[in-house]
Amino acid sequence: MPRKVFVAGASGVIGKALLKLLVAADYSVYGATRHPDKVEGIEATGAKAIVVDVYDAERLQEALVSIQPWAVIHQLTDLPRGLSPELMAKAVENNARIRTEGTRNLVAAAKAAGASRLVAQSIAWAYQPGDTPYLETHPLDIEAQGSRGISVGGVVALEQQVLGEPTLRGTVLRYGQLYGPDTGTDEPTGVSPVHVQAAARAALLALESEQGGIFNITNDNPTVSNEKAKRLLGWSPAVDA
Repeated sequence: MPRKVFVAGASGVIGKALLKLLVAADYSVYGATRHPDKVEGIEATGAKAIVVDVYDAERLQEALVSIQPWAVIHQLTDLPRGLSPELMAKAVENNARIRTEGTRNLVAAAKAAGASRLVAQSIAWAYQPGDTPYLETHPLDIEAQGSRGISVGGVVALEQQVLGEPTLRGTVLRYGQLYGPDTGTDEPTGVSPVHVQAAARAALLALESEQGGIFNITNDNPTVSNEKAKRLLGWSPAVDA
């Protein structure tokens, strides 16, 4: 019987690409969204759609306990399409909330459901300024102020919860700036970009690896090192690897 995988944030840009990879890898895939109008798109990939809001802790736990997934993948974000500048101030707060409260609810539901593995999306541009390239052991910028401080606080909360639950083998993927289909840009942007297809493939490899922990998932660049993911996950930033 295929192993069951629950993907939270299945209608997001990485989630959509990831569902196809998981189905092709013969997992029994459940894709969660809080938007009923996203159901058709999720089910077109071969996954089963689950409509649930991550902030509804009781309903979320009921859904996971009913499914009893082997693994949970956390691709939840709350950002405007194309990262619209006029909407980003509020989006920073919303995204920090989903990383803090949403992650807490998802970890609790995964634990209640008896899941064994949890793979979660984080970011690769939250490091404290210092010598580069940044390795996964480099401290995060917890003294940051303003909107960056809000973002980093959400990242810290997410990572601590994912890696701190002893019943789950947690993996954190620190993604660079996404580009590719549905991201708002077809060209690499930022100092540590990564194509959305390569980002999705990293989640599949992390799911199947016996190595947990933190991994930078970025294109080759001088600012953030991706060597650990290459070495331990067998990952490549190439789009069609």
